[in-house]
Amino acid sequence: MPDYSVKKIIDMEKKYIFELPMKVRDYEVDSEGIVNNAVYLHYLEHPRHEFCEFAGTSFRSMHERGIDPVLSKVEIEYKTPLGLGENFTSCLNLSREGARFIFLQDIYNSSGKLVVKAKVSCVSTVNGRLTRGDEIAEAFAKYLP
Repeated sequence: MPDYSVKKIIDMEKKYIFELPMKVRDYEVDSEGIVNNAVYLHYLEHPRHEFCEFAGTSFRSMHERGIDPVLSKVEIEYKTPLGLGENFTSCLNLSREGARFIFLQDIYNSSGKLVVKAKVSCVSTVNGRLTRGDEIAEAFAKYLP
C-alpha cells in the first residue's frame, strides 16, 4: 500500500497539480539493489498518463481523434536512489511554452527527500503533423497557469 504521508511533507515544500503514490517493484532494481536509472522514465511517464485521465482525457482517446502527444526532450537530475519495495510519490506541474507542454516533475521518497527532478517537454501532432497543441491545451486549460 502506498505511503500517503509523503503528501503532507511535499505540500509544505511546493504545490503540485498532481501527485501519484507508487512503489518500487522487484524487477526495477539492478544488481546493486537500487532502481535502474532508465526506470525513472517510467516513474515520470505513468503519472503523466494518470494526470491526463484526471484531467478528463487519455492517450487512447486522444489517439482515436488523431491527436498524439510526443516527447521532445527529457532532462533528469538524479538526487538520491530508491531501493526495492520503497514507497515514493511522483509529482508534477504543467506549463506551456508556445507549442510545447512542459511537465516539471519531482519524485520524493517516503521520507520526503527529493529523489529525481525532471523537466519533460511534449509537443502535439494531429494526424501525424506537428501542431501548436491547442487541442491538448483545451483538456489541460484549468491546470495551465
